[in-house]
Amino acid sequence: MVRTVLLYLLEILAALTALVGVALVYVPAALILGGVAGVVALERAMAGPPPTPRKEAR
Repeated sequence: MVRTVLLYLLEILAALTALVGVALVYVPAALILGGVAGVVALERAMAGPPPTPRKEAR
């Protein structure tokens, strides 16, 4: 659980860093990319987590 949260935080940090880098060159492009990234993030969140593997009976 903690590992998943850390991976999400790392993904958000990487996306924000990329957006800031684009914004330093061209602000409207950063706004468009931020909007697209937001839609993708919402779609991923609504899809739900992947199913957990079942343990085999012994």
